[in-house]
Amino acid sequence: MTLFSQRLTELLDRTGTTRRSFAQALGVSERMVQYYITGKKDPTVETLIAIADFFDVSLDYLVGRSENPERK
Repeated sequence: MTLFSQRLTELLDRTGTTRRSFAQALGVSERMVQYYITGKKDPTVETLIAIADFFDVSLDYLVGRSENPERK
């Protein structure tokens, strides 16, 4: 599991967001969300931005470049 996958799983759990509602919000399939969680696929840059916006965290936090989830 990649750091991105771990962070995504933690954010989903912490916010109580279902994979189904998350997939719908991003405009991707539930299977694709599962691939992100298991590390089988990496999201596009556009999808990474959408995920960061959805959870209101920084891209650096999402991809493991920062331990601080807050946006500047």
